Amino acid sequence: MIRRVRHGLGLLLLVAAIIYTVGLVLVLVVSQQDQRESVDAIIVLGAAQYNGRPSPVLRARLDHALELYSEGLAPLIVVTGGVGRGDTTSEASVARRYLVAHEVPDAAVIAQPQGRSTMASMTAVAEWLRGRGLRRVLLVSDPFHMFRLRLEARRTALEAYTSPTESSPISANPGLELRYLFAEGFKIPVAWVRTAVSSEQ
Repeated sequence: MIRRVRHGLGLLLLVAAIIYTVGLVLVLVVSQQDQRESVDAIIVLGAAQYNGRPSPVLRARLDHALELYSEGLAPLIVVTGGVGRGDTTSEASVARRYLVAHEVPDAAVIAQPQGRSTMASMTAVAEWLRGRGLRRVLLVSDPFHMFRLRLEARRTALEAYTSPTESSPISANPGLELRYLFAEGFKIPVAWVRTAVSSEQ
């Protein structure tokens, strides 16, 4: 009996290790891909803001979105991110102000501040877009985030392309980037399951 339990646990650990490794490889591969093309909207995933100013990570994402917008790839930029713990302003509101201050027309920037997680933000964005007959999006975030964003887009029935920011402070710090990449490997299986369940409903 004990031998069977050990054998079963060993198999479970092996399967978990394989799933984690496959997820991590996909995270690494997709992090290097830039799929920029014409879409209905550019979606910027939120990051921290400090007293009304974008954090360096958020600013890098917004600057990348500005570059894509200036290339004429979309008529809209949708910024996401709710109110963090201890904050009074949402990441989306701060991001919107930053873009408008950098000469993006006021009507071209849409704030979606409902979500405090990738899943919640993508769900809110998808609902807003569907209400306007839009579904083609270009997702902007850090490289490590790209594969999970594709899964969340599939869950929410968006036709999504990804364009990772090239100037994030996370990417500039190899040790920090590795920590984010390894952590992402644990989040991918959960996103896989959500996507699979959603596709069956």
